[in-house]
Amino acid sequence: MKEEKKSEILQIDGTMPHQINAADFSETSIEIEPPFKNKHGVIIGDSHYASPNSPLENWTAETDPEIMAGDEWVHPTNDIGWNSPENRELLESKRKPNAVPFMHPDKDTSKGTD
Repeated sequence: MKEEKKSEILQIDGTMPHQINAADFSETSIEIEPPFKNKHGVIIGDSHYASPNSPLENWTAETDPEIMAGDEWVHPTNDIGWNSPENRELLESKRKPNAVPFMHPDKDTSKGTD
């Protein structure tokens, strides 16, 4: 229950206002996903960036950096990668167009002017 409440606070109208220049997922088909725990017991996507089980918090000379490689370390929607120009463009391409449909006038204002 507490975890659900936390993820509700992180998002408002398809955005994550706690991040400066956060990606705006509103009006796109992309849903903001909640944080998840990876196989190392590290919470990914909670925006706290520190976890007692994280290799970053327990780094030693023997720690292999490869341990933090792979998709299990990247959150699909709460990731700084959304700030890159390529991903911003991707997000804009998923936004619904705001075009107003063309409508024919129902009154002929030129009648009798010729």
